[in-house]
Amino acid sequence: MIRVDVAIIGAGMAGASLAAEIGDRAKVLLIEAEAQPGYHATGRSAAFWTETYGGPAVQPLTSASGPWLADHGMLRPRGALHLAGAGGMAALDRIAADFAGSGVRLDRLAQVDLLGLLPGLRDGWAAGLLEPTTCDIDVAALHAHYLAAARRAGVALLCDAGVTALARGGDGWRIETHAGPVHAAVVVNAAGAWATPVAVLAGAAPIAITPYRRTIVQLAVDPPVPVDLPLVLDAGGRFYFKPEAGGRLWLSPHDETLAIAGDVAPEELDVALAIDRLERVMDWRVIAKERAWAGLRSFSPDRAPVYGFDDRAPGFFWFAGQGGFGIQTAPAAAMLGAALFLGAPPPEVVAGIDAGRYAPGRFG
Repeated sequence: MIRVDVAIIGAGMAGASLAAEIGDRAKVLLIEAEAQPGYHATGRSAAFWTETYGGPAVQPLTSASGPWLADHGMLRPRGALHLAGAGGMAALDRIAADFAGSGVRLDRLAQVDLLGLLPGLRDGWAAGLLEPTTCDIDVAALHAHYLAAARRAGVALLCDAGVTALARGGDGWRIETHAGPVHAAVVVNAAGAWATPVAVLAGAAPIAITPYRRTIVQLAVDPPVPVDLPLVLDAGGRFYFKPEAGGRLWLSPHDETLAIAGDVAPEELDVALAIDRLERVMDWRVIAKERAWAGLRSFSPDRAPVYGFDDRAPGFFWFAGQGGFGIQTAPAAAMLGAALFLGAPPPEVVAGIDAGRYAPGRFG
């Protein structure tokens, strides 16, 4: 029997970052179902930081994370361009309205401006919003940083340890895993796509954290993609693409297909759909489909994350529902989550964020 103060279920970005924040305050164990952390969602991210991604409920976490990510060398300037055709102006206007007064910079562009930013843009794309603060994120380095920080703080890591049962006793939780039993005073649910099954085992509040499949395909195109091309997002949510090394392109059809938590793979139909949508935007010739992959993005019912202690299961803490924005919000989320977990004042960088909007109790 392993005995700890805190057992964090899930060693992806969420679990690793929270462990790094609280590891020096208690005896903490990270429990990971896979042979290595970050296999399902963290390791399959499209790797960008953009303040509008995830909507107004997520933006405060993203914006607060930016300085930390920059100071730790995790960001590389990229810029983002939200595109709209003649029939998509309402979607572009909604983006502008949603972030009015938020401090997020969005510059309105006319069609002539778009052609300067996107060589090869086809006719029909009438306007755009430039989000110049958008950056690429070094996801692997960020995850490795948090795992290393957690290890230095004394956090232990238990892999190949899928959780099969949770039972609450008078002195804490007994956690049955494939690697043996664990006893912990407090359990943290950072299980990503598995967050709802873990909560069910614990008898916690019935919050549906629903996983969806997202597809990415890497293409070689002619002409090669300019290295300084911005991240390009359809204002209507039908695609996004960004350059990669060697003139390659990472492209997604922005799909959200209901999935069962597990190891997901891309569907050929989604890959074909992505390429078709790209060809309607750019006049580039697709030379080769070099590889494709899919990852899971898990959302709560209102698509905002869930941070805080459960009302029905004493000693059960939610740190889940980060959707596709868990990477770009990781620093602020971990600082805010640690403050909630420890009952301590939050650091100044997140002190202005309303933690109540992420509380589990908001679902009743």
